[in-house]
Amino acid sequence: MLRSLEQKLESLFEGVFGRAFRTNVQPVELARKLAKEMDDHRNVSVSRVYVPNEYTLYLSPGDREQFEGYEQSLLDELQQYLSEHSRREQYALLSAPRVLMETDDDLDVGEFGIATRMAQPERKPPTADAGAPEPQVEAGATMIYKPGKVPEPTQAVSAAELGVERDVATLEFEGERREVSKRRVVIGRSRDCDIQLSDPNVSRRHAELRQEGGAYWVVDLGSTNGLEVNGRRSRRVKLDDGDTVTVGSTDIVFHREPA
Repeated sequence: MLRSLEQKLESLFEGVFGRAFRTNVQPVELARKLAKEMDDHRNVSVSRVYVPNEYTLYLSPGDREQFEGYEQSLLDELQQYLSEHSRREQYALLSAPRVLMETDDDLDVGEFGIATRMAQPERKPPTADAGAPEPQVEAGATMIYKPGKVPEPTQAVSAAELGVERDVATLEFEGERREVSKRRVVIGRSRDCDIQLSDPNVSRRHAELRQEGGAYWVVDLGSTNGLEVNGRRSRRVKLDDGDTVTVGSTDIVFHREPA
């Protein structure tokens, strides 16, 4: 419901203000939306999170014309940006990201579309990764972006954000601190849980900590008393360093720091 409301508000603002202050598409805006499409098309496998490796940009004639003098350099830069984003989020790709550019006469200035697909590389390795998704022969639905807010300038990222340093996640509870060594950690009163709590207000299988790409999420498993993150009732939340997850009457502090 919240996502639907967010999309409606985004459409309203982009439609009204976009028509009033229409400007050409900026490279930084293309980079942000390409990264968003990569995140939105994640495919969780047995031990990896696969994302599309081919992205086609559809621009209006006027927008593409502005890149005429350096189009190939821009595409190379966007491909490098996607490579860094996938490495930072620990995504798996069938090959290095490839960005293509096409002209669509139906688009107005400031509007652009992005189509993604998983394309098998020309030379297939002798043994394919177990659980890798099947490549798509045809591109999927094209996401159309209309002009909205003024693009923000890009910022440099640290080595840790680029995935150069490995992060270690830990959970601190009841005077104990335990390192997260699995992609899925079940929390509850049952002996089968990875983290067993004696709190009578905690369900047998209360919640689960999940690693998806480079992010950690806590998910309610249909518990009786639910869970809270930093005092707010939630069912699924992305965790940041220092967040407090409350199950029953027990507080669990999530920590994430370089190894």
